[in-house]
Amino acid sequence: MRYQYIYRTTALDLWQLSMYYIYGSMVGVCNILFTVAIVALIISRWNEAGGMWRSLMVLGVCLFTVIQPLLSYQRARKQAAQITRDTQLGFADTGIYVKSGDESTQIPWSSIKKVSRKPGMIVVFSDTTHGFILTDRILKTEKDDFYQYVTSNITRR
Repeated sequence: MRYQYIYRTTALDLWQLSMYYIYGSMVGVCNILFTVAIVALIISRWNEAGGMWRSLMVLGVCLFTVIQPLLSYQRARKQAAQITRDTQLGFADTGIYVKSGDESTQIPWSSIKKVSRKPGMIVVFSDTTHGFILTDRILKTEKDDFYQYVTSNITRR
């Protein structure tokens, strides 16, 4: 094994990944534009707005800055609660070895769809919707070397 890690994905890891994908997509751009527009509306119309309109404007600002992240975190907590065992990942020249409890499997490099480097984490996708989140707390100082190793194995296929 070239790299080997034992970890359990936390709610914070899942939430962080969710926020990266929301705000790194067109949905995130729309969220930001909506929030900026509401802030501009508040600045320009706050004094002449009535109580109900002020409440709606504050709710509009909170929608994507507070409410959406809180709801995403709740969903991440539910997902993390379903993870009851540590995951053991081994990365070798032949592929990825995964063990969780009594179950184990080997994933050849040819089956790995993508590796994504985000601030604070690297995600190795085994298909278009599933993958392994390896955060900086797991990778520690090996993050750059690990990323180069995984990407070189994916591009080699």
